[in-house]
Amino acid sequence: MAADLHEKADRYERLLSEALDAASIAPQEGTPLHEAALEFEEMASSYLEDGRHFREEDDWVNALASFSYGHAWLDAGARLGVFAVPEEGHLFTV
Repeated sequence: MAADLHEKADRYERLLSEALDAASIAPQEGTPLHEAALEFEEMASSYLEDGRHFREEDDWVNALASFSYGHAWLDAGARLGVFAVPEEGHLFTV
C-alpha cells in the first residue's frame, strides 16, 4: 500500500510540474484577471514546494494532497480562462 501511495504522489508531482511549465498567463498585464492568474500560479507553485517538503519528511499523504491541490489551482485557472493551456494531452481537463 505504501508503494502505491509513493507512486501516486510522484505521478501527481510530475503532473503538477509539467502543468506549471505548460500554462501561460492569458489576460493582459494590469487587468484584474492577470492578477488572479498570478495568484493562481503562485498557489500552484507553493503547493508544489510544500509537496516536495512533505515528501522529504516522509509524509506521503500530505505530499500527495499538496500536489493534488496545486494542480487543482491550475486546472481551475485554465477553466476560468486565466491560463492558456494545451487542449490536447493529460495535463488539463478543459
